[in-house]
Formats: sequence, C-alpha cells, structure tokens
Amino acid sequence: MFVEIANSSRQYTWGSPTAIAEILGREPELEREAELWFGAHPISPSRIRDSSMTGGCETLDEWIAADPETTLGPHRRADRLPFLLKLLAADEPLSLQAHPSIEQARDGYAREDAAGIPLQAPNRTYKDELHKPELVVALSETFEALAGFQNLDRTRAILVELRSRAANEEDAALLDDLGGRLAGEPDAVLRDVVGWALSGADDVARTLSALQAAAQPSAATSFPRETATLAELAERHPGDPGALVALLMHRVSLARGEALYLPSGNIHSYQRGLAVEIMSASDNVLRGGLTDKHVDAEELREVLIFRPLPAPRIEPLDEGRGVEVFRPDVPDFVLARVTPASPTAAEAGHAAVRWTPPGAAIVLALGGPAEVVGERTRTELAAGASVFVTPDEGRLTFTGTGTLFVASGN
Repeated sequence: MFVEIANSSRQYTWGSPTAIAEILGREPELEREAELWFGAHPISPSRIRDSSMTGGCETLDEWIAADPETTLGPHRRADRLPFLLKLLAADEPLSLQAHPSIEQARDGYAREDAAGIPLQAPNRTYKDELHKPELVVALSETFEALAGFQNLDRTRAILVELRSRAANEEDAALLDDLGGRLAGEPDAVLRDVVGWALSGADDVARTLSALQAAAQPSAATSFPRETATLAELAERHPGDPGALVALLMHRVSLARGEALYLPSGNIHSYQRGLAVEIMSASDNVLRGGLTDKHVDAEELREVLIFRPLPAPRIEPLDEGRGVEVFRPDVPDFVLARVTPASPTAAEAGHAAVRWTPPGAAIVLALGGPAEVVGERTRTELAAGASVFVTPDEGRLTFTGTGTLFVASGN
C-alpha cells in the first residue's frame, strides 16, 4: 500500500527562510523553516492525506499503533517506526551537541523521571529511551559542519598560527597556556580540555576572547575555514565556550551528494546548508553550547567519545543501475538514493530502477515527478511529495526525472 503523507515544518532560529520551500517547489511556510519531519515521531507525526485508506487514522503514528501488522509487517522488531526522515535547512550554526547510546538514554530517562522532571519541560534532557545515531546527505552545493574530534596535531598547528597573531602579550600567554593543555595522551587531553572549556572558569572566557581576537579574517592563514568558523561563532554566540570546543573538531565541507554518519557519542554542530537527514526516531539531544536551548554540559561530557577519529564521512554502496544505499552500523535505518534518469541507469539500458526496502519505507521525491510501482499497487509522486510504503509492496520499481530518497528500517 502507498499512502501519501503530509508534513509540518518546524521553525528554529538557525533555519532558512527559503531552502526547504525551494527544493519542494512551494511557498515558504515559516519565517525560519529549519526542518521538515517525515515519520511517526509523536512530537510531529506525518499526516495521512486520505484517512479512508487507513481506517480513519489521520496521522502516521496513530495508524501504526492501530495496525502494526499492516504498517510495519510481520517481521518488525517492535511496534513503532524505527527511523525519522528529515529535510534540514541551516542558515546559521546549530548547537554543539551529541546523542546518547541506548544504555545511556535508558538510564537518563529513568533518572529524570524519578526526579519528577516533566517530559516537555525545557530543562528535560532525555525525552525517550532511545539512541539517536544520524546520517546527513548534502542537497545544497556545499553543506558545512563541525563533526568529531580531529587529530590533536592539527589542533596544535591551528593554535600555533593563532598564537602568532595574538593581539597582545596577555593574549599570547593565554594561548600558550591552552597549548600546554593540548600536550599529552589524546583521549585524556580531549576529556580535560572539553571539561575545562565547559566549566565556566574565569580563564575560559579570557582564553576564548584571545582565540577569537586572533581568528579575525586574514589572507595569511593556512586554516581559513577553521579561523573563519571561530570568528563567526564569536559573532553569533559571544562568550560561548562551545566555540573553544570547536577548535578541537573537524571542520567538514560536504559537496552535494556527500554524507556524514554520526554515531552515538560523536560531537557535532551543523553550520550551514540544506540536507536530507535520517536518524533513529529519538529526540534525545545533549547540548554543550552555541544555542539558546537547554544546555547540559555535564551530561554531554558523560556521553561523548573522547577520541580523535577521522572525519565521519560515509560512502554509499553502489548497487548499480541508479541505486546507492547508505548502510550505517545500526539496525534502525538505511537510506537509498534512487536516480532513475542517471547515466548509470541509462547506460545499463534500463528504463526503470528497482530496489527492495528491508521494511516499511518512506519515499521522498525531489527535483522531478516519479512513478513508484510495488508488487501490489502503484503511485505517482509530484516533485516534493512523499509517501509511506507498507512492507507488502516488496520490490519497488522507480521511473521519473528527479532523485528519490527511500528511508527504511535495516
């Protein structure tokens, strides 16, 4: 069964006034349209376009709860949709954040329940008992992010350059002290420096001021993106220690079609751009700064993985004939990018592209209309439309001129 769904935009201060509307081919809905959710998350579930197809159920979460056998199939792991698909449009940096493991989420949820913190309270950190690994694929020409802790050698090299541009001797001494903190075993250094940066100590503010004064735009820099990021964060979030933590992180630029995968415990902050994002269906976000939302720096330190790792890029598996599939190391989701009109599909002599989602799926059509044919029924999607697909449709056949993103459980 193909059931067309509609979705409500969410407004945040960092959102874009036009990006989501433009890619969907409609008028903007909000002044700062930041996210559009596709799924069954109770905070913002997708609406059913034609409730006569779903026994009168008007939202996707209501239909899944009423009929999990039809909606999720006999081989489901649980009676809930395990993933959430989003469009994300950032004109300004998002908060410095990470997400917990399942064990950490269960412990934190129980702890806050026992403390009597209401689920919708602004100071509530754990909204559910789930982890929230996430994958983001760039739709704009570039998508900018801070993601994961970089090798300390690079951080030290950036600091040496900033030290050479110190505004005065006092600033130089503060940056020398920071350089001393960066010496030692990497995991221990990261834990120590992040803890110190988010502690609110007096010397943190002074060190941050020295860093940001040295990071003012200059043609003579070997690290233009990193210094520009420090300067921008200083302007948007003056005095926020999250900008100091940014010095420790990879500064990543994704070209259109490239992707990042952020497992539990990975520190990150999306900076700018339009992307499609898929994640486990959780709302657990632990913030450490660069935001006006609730910050829980102590809990953030508990879930972070303090280890320098390569930038968390992920490559899709090329399944041929216009199908690329992102398969991270979690059972909650996979994301297929289907391009029926791609050169690889045309060269293979195929007028249509075929792929079988591993479970219930959501199909989002971008850039052009498409037809999707399952083993039982078929549907036509206008550019910007989305549809929920029940597992009994099995193998799907796609035709059309745009790109389709197919989200499913793994």
